[in-house]
Amino acid sequence: MKRLIAVFTFMFVLFSTFSTVSAAPLYKDVGDDHAAKAELDFLASKGIITGNPALNFGVDAEITRLEAAEMLVKSLRLNSSNQPDPNFTDVTADHVNFPIMAAIANEGIIHADENGAFNPDVPFTRGEAAVFLVRAFELKGTISTPFVDVLPTYWVAEAINTLQTTNIATGYPDNTFKPLANITKADFAIFIARILNPDFRIKAPTVPTIPTVPAVPASCEKPSNTKTVKVKVNVQVTSLWHKPGIDRAVDHPAISTPVDISKWMKTMNLKQKWWLVDKTDTQALFGEEVTVLQKSGKWTKIAVKDQYVPYLKEGYPGWVPSSHLFETATDTSNCSIAIVNAKSSTLYSDTNKKNKYIDISYTTILPVIKEEGEWLHVLTPQNGVKYLAKKDAKVHKNYAAVPKPTQKDIVNSAKMFLGLPYLWAGTSSFGFDCSGIIYSVYKNHGILIPRDSFYQATKGTPVSKSNLQPGDLVFFAGNGGKGKVYHVGLYIGDGKMLHAPNASDKVKIESISAGVYKRNYSGARRYLD
Repeated sequence: MKRLIAVFTFMFVLFSTFSTVSAAPLYKDVGDDHAAKAELDFLASKGIITGNPALNFGVDAEITRLEAAEMLVKSLRLNSSNQPDPNFTDVTADHVNFPIMAAIANEGIIHADENGAFNPDVPFTRGEAAVFLVRAFELKGTISTPFVDVLPTYWVAEAINTLQTTNIATGYPDNTFKPLANITKADFAIFIARILNPDFRIKAPTVPTIPTVPAVPASCEKPSNTKTVKVKVNVQVTSLWHKPGIDRAVDHPAISTPVDISKWMKTMNLKQKWWLVDKTDTQALFGEEVTVLQKSGKWTKIAVKDQYVPYLKEGYPGWVPSSHLFETATDTSNCSIAIVNAKSSTLYSDTNKKNKYIDISYTTILPVIKEEGEWLHVLTPQNGVKYLAKKDAKVHKNYAAVPKPTQKDIVNSAKMFLGLPYLWAGTSSFGFDCSGIIYSVYKNHGILIPRDSFYQATKGTPVSKSNLQPGDLVFFAGNGGKGKVYHVGLYIGDGKMLHAPNASDKVKIESISAGVYKRNYSGARRYLD
């Protein structure tokens, strides 16, 4: 409440002293004809920013957490002297801007991350900006027609909704807010100016007419007057990390955009592969739908919809580079689907195979726009229609229409990957772990089973060792089979299993009664009817 009173007092002073827009250049990149000139002049006249015609403001640059903190401290007239030490793990008390960071953190406006770091030089998203501003100025309000790309499950959704209600944020012409995009310095400044001076707020309707023209020339796209935004993986494979930013130099091919998982596998030595244990958790394939849970700098925490875990209804969680994701409002629910059933395949930008677009994994699923000759015209999340060879995929009306497999179907599909190197947390045909290969094979055949071995061991139908059939899952646990399940194999008959043992090995066939497997056998489950 004290902060709110201070803000109103400051606003009164602002209105009593600010009347005209300066005709002098404010910054090198903010001329008199710049769209934000009036708002930035306003902030400069109150000392919130400091104009300098010889310097750039950085209107299109991504604002950092420290730069935002400084603007908010000045806007709120917070006392930055003698602030309690928030005990940041990355900033010491002798940092020249420590008082600003301490003040904004102690006010509960910009929090340290889960590791206690303030991350002063890290940019942040438009969604996070909304949260900071709502906290700082104690804004209120809701609206019944939110931006089309702000899902109710987003942790930033309520704050964005508040900015929209108060005409502080009016979004883009297509009624999107782009919550995952990093906010620019100019946009953050404009939002503050609109909060402090309502004359800057946009009075136009906050929900423009949504175009009815399809975003892509897709005959199967469902006509609609509204759009449901989905977030999809936009690289061949994205790895989900247990924490953001813990990657090494050798992991660059896996976190770059585009990724190159084959190169990543080839450049890691054995020690580097073993290091991934408990650092990466799973993977998601190109075009796969995910749910956004959280954002931290250039990383986004997502949940993979089709990978079951009992503790999160949205799916398997983990951190991925934000650049690996793309938001799309295209509705392809009326389209048939292509499921890649080759070991891997290539998408092309033409049917002459001269312009390769991306290599994709077994079990990648994409909407089919058209079938023509030897090609499937499939829709990608961001770059429109690409071309997939018919011989590399099977086409179905939808996922529910995938025919249930036979035991032979499951076993033969898994045998395609014999000799493939193991990858911890791998669910793609560039590298599988023990449960990942079985999850992928079953998903390819229309059956979604849990992602991890210890969850796979809790579903399906229990099967005795004497009644094993090809396609059953066999499990192994510590303490002579009585502890926690740590490994799974695919039973193929004759007392043998196909499995991916560990980072030192490859996909292979072994007896379920060989050595440690005999000692630690813990049971089996059947997922085939």
